Amino acid sequence: MSSNAPWPPPPSGQRPGLPAQAVWNVPVPPRRRRESPGITALLLVGGVLVLAGLALVVPFLLSSTGSAGFVIGFVLSLVPLAVVLGTVAIVDRWEPEPKRLLGFALAWGAVLSIATTTLVQPAFLAMFGPQGAGRDTTRLFLATVEAPFLEEISKGLGLLVLFFVARKYFDGPIDGVVYGMTIAAGFAFTENILYFGRAFDAGEGSTAGLAVVFILRGIFSPFAHAMFTGTLGAVMGFAARRWNAALGVAAFVVGLVPAMLLHRLWNSSGDRFFLVYAAVEVPLFGVAIACVYLLRRADARLTHRRLAEYAAAGWFTPLEVDMLATPRGRSAGLRWAISRGRGEAMRQFIRVATDLAYTRQRAVSGRDVRGYVRAEEELLREAGRLREAVVAP
Repeated sequence: MSSNAPWPPPPSGQRPGLPAQAVWNVPVPPRRRRESPGITALLLVGGVLVLAGLALVVPFLLSSTGSAGFVIGFVLSLVPLAVVLGTVAIVDRWEPEPKRLLGFALAWGAVLSIATTTLVQPAFLAMFGPQGAGRDTTRLFLATVEAPFLEEISKGLGLLVLFFVARKYFDGPIDGVVYGMTIAAGFAFTENILYFGRAFDAGEGSTAGLAVVFILRGIFSPFAHAMFTGTLGAVMGFAARRWNAALGVAAFVVGLVPAMLLHRLWNSSGDRFFLVYAAVEVPLFGVAIACVYLLRRADARLTHRRLAEYAAAGWFTPLEVDMLATPRGRSAGLRWAISRGRGEAMRQFIRVATDLAYTRQRAVSGRDVRGYVRAEEELLREAGRLREAVVAP
């Protein structure tokens, strides 16, 4: 959107190119999202499993940290959790994912993946661990082999569930990054409770050891798990562009490789932590930021391309497409709407237009042909209602 271009567009009687069947002026009630039976079942079953997982995870944490350590660890773990979830919200701004699915992802990471790892770890150690080895060797094995393998699989299973059940909301690499980072944020939250609580308990109330652990995990590396599982999510997101069950499983297996390697690299730094951190982890984090930025740009281009097709049929004006499908245009449109007390209507207008673009993209790619016509009609009518709310005198 040109910074000099006027917005809003001309009033309804002067809009060029709108076909006779356009629905801009049809009064319709606010759109209500129809939940698919699969997602409803996912949330119900997930809720039951989370409750069962808490019955395992909470006693384990309390026995490992003590009650005081648990409380201290819980409070301190909220800091890196807030940092990662705040970053997820920024990454997710273009096409926000449903909060209920993000909640499922967070709960999977914080409870179910921890419970799975805790249950499987003894068997894994018995089958593959060094037999008769000393404590240091066993600890090294757990950090560099067991943790990267089991933890990334347990977190990744949550992504696989979302890939299959929430297909409508998992249709690109940014979606995969958002869900992957959210699962990882939950996992790191619970793991941090353990580490922070143990540090407090071991120091018998002294904060010196706790401060060191908090700085290393909460300040220097809040994005470690997010980068590991976010990489897996991105790989699965590319596969989701053309949804196929076998392709999704293959992407899951392939994406686990870089996630596990990054995890192992991080856990094996040992005494070379600061060297590895500065020479490897910081550059990798920079690459991850650049990749997310480029993926966001690609999403914006896709949105613009699909809405331009509706503009060619007369449903939007070219100026509206620029306003709805470019970062600069959205910012300009929101500033204009907020100045007139219509900011929320504009946000909904942008959100519905984005949903419309991605609904068409799923149909074009052959992922959601059956429900396309009905969804498109509903979204177009909702866009018309919101447009009138935004530009009304």
